[in-house]
Order: sequence, then C-alpha cells, then structure tokens
Amino acid sequence: MSITIPRPAESEYKPFYHTYISMVPDGDLLKTLADQFEAHAKALAQVPADREQHRYAPDKWTVAEVVGHLADSERVFAYRILRFARNDATPLPGFDEKAWTPASNYAKRRLADVVAEFRAVRQGTLALLKGLGPEALIRTGTANNSPVSVRALAYTIAGHERHHMKILKERYGIGA
Repeated sequence: MSITIPRPAESEYKPFYHTYISMVPDGDLLKTLADQFEAHAKALAQVPADREQHRYAPDKWTVAEVVGHLADSERVFAYRILRFARNDATPLPGFDEKAWTPASNYAKRRLADVVAEFRAVRQGTLALLKGLGPEALIRTGTANNSPVSVRALAYTIAGHERHHMKILKERYGIGA
C-alpha cells in the first residue's frame, strides 16, 4: 500500500510547531524523510573524530548530542503517532529535552554509533507511517496538553530534523 501524507492544517497543531512544519517542502513526505536522513547521515559521516564532541558554546550540546536529541525526539513523536493512529485518546505528557540530553550517554559515544541508532529509529518511523491508512492520518490526540493530529506529528519529525541540521550547518560547520 502506498500512502500520501497531506500537509496538516494549522488547526491540527499548536503554533509552536509551525516553525518545524513550515520547513518541510511540499511533496512526498515519506520520500522527504528518507532522503533528508540519508543526506544528513552523509554530512555527519564527514565530521572529523575530534569534532564529534564539539560544542559551539559551553552550555550547548555536542554534535553527537544533537543527533541523539533528534533520535530521542523522533521516538517520542513516533510513539504519539502510534497511540493516536490506533485511536487511543489517552493524553500523553510532554518531555524535557534539556533534562534528557545530559542524562543520555550521547556525549560519550562515537558519532557514527549515534547516527546508526538514529537510522534505526527513522526506519521504524517510516515503517509505521507506511502502514497507516488515510483515516489514521487525521486522527488526533493530546500531547503536552495540546491537540495534535497524526499527520502534524509526521511533518514535525521532518521539520525538527531540518531545524537542527540547519543549526549544525550554521554553528558547527557541518554539511556546509
């Protein structure tokens, strides 16, 4: 089965996520998710070992922590997609990435290993999305005290990655 994921209406998510969703180009979202990951993985593979744990400022994340944050966030967004797509109306809590990242082990891991973990997460996300029917895409639930649709979460995943890769390019010189 082939699935098309239409762009969500602004009423399907809280305004905070518009920044991410607006970064996603029109077209096939599944192809965008697959292609952008591969392009970003290629750029990250070029990072010298001595730059993997670079921070552009003392209180900022390392390159490996940024990539780990992308994997962690995608796991959360994909879990929300699963719950809401399956018609589970249980409200889901938010998460505090500022607490999660220091508690992770990403700053002590090789970047290639973190990228490999992120790849596994992305493959799982793509498999989940490919299995959804059109009716599931418009289902909504509550996450972090706000209503959100399944398709808005899918677009958020793509836009969130673009946002952070833009930061890695501008502040860390990755993919430049």
